[in-house]
Amino acid sequence: MEGLLYEILMALALGLFGAVLFSAIGLVSGTDETTTLAPLTMLVVLLGAPPAGILTFFLAGAVAKHMTHAVPTALLGIPGDTSATALIGDANHLRRLGVPHVALRKMISGGAVAAVIAVPLAVLFAVLLAPFGDVIKQFAPWVFLCAAFTIAYFSAGRWASVLALLPFVLVIVALQTLTAQYGVKLAVSYFLGIAVAPLITSLFSMLAPAERERMRRDQYRVFSLAPDMKGWRGYFPNPLRVINKRQARMTAMAASVTSATFVFSPVAMTVIMGELIGARIKQAYERLTTVITARNGVTESTYIAEALIPLIAFGLPLSPVAAGPAAPLFNAPPRFTVDSVSGEVNNLHNLLNNWEFFGYGMMAVLVAILIAYPFTMNFAHQAASFVSRRISHEAVIATFIGLVLVVGIWEGGLLGLLVIVTVGLLGGFLGRFLGFNIGVQFMGYYTAVLSVPALIALLN
Repeated sequence: MEGLLYEILMALALGLFGAVLFSAIGLVSGTDETTTLAPLTMLVVLLGAPPAGILTFFLAGAVAKHMTHAVPTALLGIPGDTSATALIGDANHLRRLGVPHVALRKMISGGAVAAVIAVPLAVLFAVLLAPFGDVIKQFAPWVFLCAAFTIAYFSAGRWASVLALLPFVLVIVALQTLTAQYGVKLAVSYFLGIAVAPLITSLFSMLAPAERERMRRDQYRVFSLAPDMKGWRGYFPNPLRVINKRQARMTAMAASVTSATFVFSPVAMTVIMGELIGARIKQAYERLTTVITARNGVTESTYIAEALIPLIAFGLPLSPVAAGPAAPLFNAPPRFTVDSVSGEVNNLHNLLNNWEFFGYGMMAVLVAILIAYPFTMNFAHQAASFVSRRISHEAVIATFIGLVLVVGIWEGGLLGLLVIVTVGLLGGFLGRFLGFNIGVQFMGYYTAVLSVPALIALLN
């Protein structure tokens, strides 16, 4: 009984910490989910947090971030993170209509509704898929190979991403062979190199005279912040009163659908569901507010489902989110591992049962809503003003780069650092020029460590 109480309290504490931390991070524009969620979750895992605490930290952080990312997106007209890029068009239309505060409230209310719906549905779909888990684990190398090509095809690069998989995988295999000659076996360093690839690419680009000149600006960037308007009493407004019945129904429908389609890109699902819902509404203002409500809901439901379903059903990172931001929940050596030969897993899949996933998942979502929702509703204007005036984006980037360097040196010393830089530089430029996104890169890594050995064994 004492052990259970300790686990619940630790899960609650780490959920609160994740919700508060990522509520703040979400206010900073351009803070990509993989670049922020993944390294910090990896740190929580490696520091020895209990399994339930790891799950609540990640889910609460993801839900909170996808609420507060609405602040720069709606009020400043700049995407809060990668998922918010699919929302910026509708947000800018509503800003031009003079109602950015309406867009903000609709977005985060839709996110709260979708998050509550997504957890039970994701667990249900995972339970239905679980009977096939042993079969999938036996064929894990081939499953990863097929998943890598599928996710690459549905990325922005399409066939360019599919073809780029081969050289990317070969580079990973070559680096593994090189480090093995010096008795160094790396895993976390590859993961971190992919996670911070856009940052590494940007830093290297600044060293090139032509790129540095292209980045140069003659004046400060100016943002117009709309006046603050509060239309409710008290501190915690009811999300179902902020959005109308039609918007609640559409958001619930979108969340239900995207809680099952865990193999597709979250950004792609956000765009597709918005288009499907928008096509059914003729009145312009109602269409804009309904679409932006449902789309932000989809950013929540896809992240929850794409983390929970593969984790519960298979223990293998078989989705873009599972292979990217949620990767430490699956593979964080030496604590969590995916065996490259047998496909056997040792991670949260083995350490928590279905009811624990449901209970701690709901705890994480409710904690995130209790922290991020009222904060965003009441203090969005002041927070946006403070972040845009006082917070250095460069300082935030430097913090995460520093964290990555510490973990890389801890795992592999100088070789670990060189692997991070090499993988990050290659992945960053492939992503920038070919649309070879981070999700595809993670699948390429798993293909290198799982599928390539199986292919070599088959050929021999």
